[in-house]
Amino acid sequence: MAAAGGLGAPDGGGSSGSEDEAGPCAAAAAAAAAAQKREERLRKFRELHMKRNEARKLNHQEVVEEDKRLKLPANWEAKKARLEWELKVQEKKKECAAKGEDYERVKLLEISAEDAERWERKKKRKNPDLGFSDYAAAQLRQYQRLTRQIKPDLEQYEKLKEQYGEALYPTSDSLLHGSHVPAKEGIDRMVADLEKQIEKREKYSRRRPYNDDADIDYINERNAKFNKKAERFYGKYTAEIKQNLERGTAV
Repeated sequence: MAAAGGLGAPDGGGSSGSEDEAGPCAAAAAAAAAAQKREERLRKFRELHMKRNEARKLNHQEVVEEDKRLKLPANWEAKKARLEWELKVQEKKKECAAKGEDYERVKLLEISAEDAERWERKKKRKNPDLGFSDYAAAQLRQYQRLTRQIKPDLEQYEKLKEQYGEALYPTSDSLLHGSHVPAKEGIDRMVADLEKQIEKREKYSRRRPYNDDADIDYINERNAKFNKKAERFYGKYTAEIKQNLERGTAV
């Protein structure tokens, strides 16, 4: 029994030594795992921080662009697209002239049959003059007719664009009063157009129908026009008084 006990003692000492060695190793492994997790969290945090800064930068850029768009005129995009299209047409005309080709013919060759048929149907449906409805519609029709006659000077536009840059396109903060001096050619063109309008207006005379059965309540042509104006503005207020005077029952 003693021998057995003596033999068992060294075995117990070896087991405790291995446990002492395994303890520091497990602690080091746990510390390494914790450090790795911490590094992973810090890496994710840095990535989130970078994404947040990038989103903030993009959001600021969008806000600035939206503010610029809001300060521009309401129809600025349409005007810009129209000017760009006119510049392309002008360049195409110069290219055709350099090659000795007819621009109208080249343009028609680039139009498909479906587009041509659609434009023809649109022209047939369109009625440019619907007759007189009110003065606002007549004024709008005249404005559209006058603006269609305007031929922009694209070369002058390019010169002004190079001279003023972004200041050529006004915003809500732009001060335009007194800064624009029209050219002499533009003034002469405006005067000629106004004289043409005056001459056309003098030649125009609308025939007014004459009613033989209408009451004669005037003494001359000028008095007749005055009575018509008075009837147009005050007729509904004086209709009862007029009827009483005609019946002889006026008080």
